[in-house]
Amino acid sequence: MVRTPLTPEERERGERLGRLLREARGDRSMTEIAARAGISAETLRKIETGRAPTPAFFTVAAVAGALGLSMDELAGRCAPAVPAAI
Repeated sequence: MVRTPLTPEERERGERLGRLLREARGDRSMTEIAARAGISAETLRKIETGRAPTPAFFTVAAVAGALGLSMDELAGRCAPAVPAAI
């Protein structure tokens, strides 16, 4: 099966997600958060660096839970900025 290339917007959203998760992790180790989320540290590393810009929903939910983030907050902060109407 051939995967459709990601759009620039999808890549950017993945980078925003990675930055947000990295910031939320703070000084906690990647290994600690990955273990709490039930994923590998390498998977978390790929998400945080944007190398996995479209992780599975349940993976994101598990990481968010391990970091104490709500999915609403995560989605809101990862959405692109909407220009103000004139």
